[in-house]
Amino acid sequence: MLLAQSSTELRLALRNGEQVLLTLLIPVVLLFGLTLLDVVPLPDPRVQAVVPGVFALAVMSTAFTSQAISLGFDRRYGVIRRLAATALPRWLLVAGRLAAVLGLVVVQTVVLCALAWALGWRPAADGLGWALLLVLLGCAAFGSLGILLGGSMRAEIVLAGANLIWFVLLLAGGIVIPVGQLPDALATVAAHLPSGALAEGLRTALVAGEAPGLRPILVLVVWTLLAALISVRTVKLR
Repeated sequence: MLLAQSSTELRLALRNGEQVLLTLLIPVVLLFGLTLLDVVPLPDPRVQAVVPGVFALAVMSTAFTSQAISLGFDRRYGVIRRLAATALPRWLLVAGRLAAVLGLVVVQTVVLCALAWALGWRPAADGLGWALLLVLLGCAAFGSLGILLGGSMRAEIVLAGANLIWFVLLLAGGIVIPVGQLPDALATVAAHLPSGALAEGLRTALVAGEAPGLRPILVLVVWTLLAALISVRTVKLR
């Protein structure tokens, strides 16, 4: 049942042009733009500094923004309510959506890695295991937040709010501009956001080949737990 539900969710996501634009095309454009154009001051080779932020953006776009919008409109049109009336238990509905998110992230990662490799990206081998752990934690954190937003508010509010949050985190959440280059007050906030924790952790793992430290992992775990606990009380089927 889980395989059937998750594969259906994944196929629907891949057929949705808006979601493909958000989850794949924008990260690809950002990868090429920040690597080839000197828009943001980054150390050479630029692609080494760009790729971790692009990975963080891909995870955020798929697990949070796309997930929240999809869930919000599924609730609006009664899809979730109809599925809940079938033999599928509620936990499996959530698990199927999260499994589909992981499937999309795998597709994104393969495509982005191939393009980044062509641009000259060479990750630090010692940090690949840490990077995988961070991506999984990022999916959990952003996925929980996406379910919280998409499952508790009206679809129109979800659409506006998810896109606004995506844009703010892209520019000021440690993704495009590393946390260390942000103003002090903003850097402190960004370091405790899931976007900043994921991006900085990936930079440490993929560029330096070192363990990301305890703070990024704790930040992602805390956001996951908080969003999950609140979701249990607030998420609605209609």
